[in-house]
Amino acid sequence: MTIRVLLADDQQLLRAGFRMVLDAQPGIAVVGEAGDGEQAVAQTARLEPDVVLMDVRMPGVDGIEATRRIVAAGGAARVLILTTFDLDEYAFAGLRAGASGFLLKDVPPDQLTAAIRAVAAGDAVVAPRITRRLLDAFADQLPADGADAAETVAPRDHPRLAELTAREHEVLLELAAGRTNAEIAARLVLSDATVKTHVGRILGKLGLRDRVQAVILAYQLGLVRP
Repeated sequence: MTIRVLLADDQQLLRAGFRMVLDAQPGIAVVGEAGDGEQAVAQTARLEPDVVLMDVRMPGVDGIEATRRIVAAGGAARVLILTTFDLDEYAFAGLRAGASGFLLKDVPPDQLTAAIRAVAAGDAVVAPRITRRLLDAFADQLPADGADAAETVAPRDHPRLAELTAREHEVLLELAAGRTNAEIAARLVLSDATVKTHVGRILGKLGLRDRVQAVILAYQLGLVRP
């Protein structure tokens, strides 16, 4: 299936560059453009793209608020924030608003297309240095003792975790430690397909959109530490 992409950026030249790169990729098609957040919300509702590449700094409605509105609308579109500014407040605000990813505009074309495919498939993508700071930002909210991130378990009776099975709880801890499906499968002696199934059930039971939100929740609940 072709992944339908909407470009939201107030700089026309940048939109033209992204369109040139993406339209050259098999299975990806740019279906529309928006010059500000309000247009991005309207175009998302009209064109129903699979992925919205969203700039942060735009006139009028900015990319964070546009992301919040798109997610709140409940459609299938996923937002991948792409910005020039390596600022924590942008990353955290974007992810809290429901974005499925956060990348910088200097990302190589092959990594950008890979990120779009991942987000369209329901996964989440965050620039590595942003991920590290995202996790560290919760350090002062977490317990001070304990050793390994994947071994520090919160009480199972927490209301947000009550519906998880013991195995799903284990998989959630591995997700929070930043491990991929393949790494989780190796550590828990499961198949990749089984891990993918567990991840889907965890997201469904906890009412989360993607892995990034699962990581944030795990840190907020104190399941793991940076």
